[in-house]
Amino acid sequence: QVQLVESGGGLVQAGGSLRLSCAASGSIFSTVTMGWYRQAPGKQREFVAAITRGGTMSYADSVKGRFTISRDGAKNTVYLQMSGLKPEDTAVYYCKLVRNTTPYESWGQGTQVTVSS
Repeated sequence: QVQLVESGGGLVQAGGSLRLSCAASGSIFSTVTMGWYRQAPGKQREFVAAITRGGTMSYADSVKGRFTISRDGAKNTVYLQMSGLKPEDTAVYYCKLVRNTTPYESWGQGTQVTVSS
């Protein structure tokens, strides 16, 4: 089993910054990708950013230039540095880990990010 624990969410004013963390533990060998998704009230969960085992990063168009994903291999932790936050960034942010063996996907419990205008 894989355990993912997110932290770092909170309330911030528009234009502010937050850093989310996702600590992975358990059967994290064979990890292919770790990433962040978000779900706003009444909307579907959407992709935000991801980083592969090889270090390739990808971002949703809506966050490019404002968010940065990174990782600390020694700590098995992935970070999402969010800057220039907008009210439309308000959502529950979830960490996702993808492996090339079962369980293929694992999700964290989510952390709330609220951006006030």
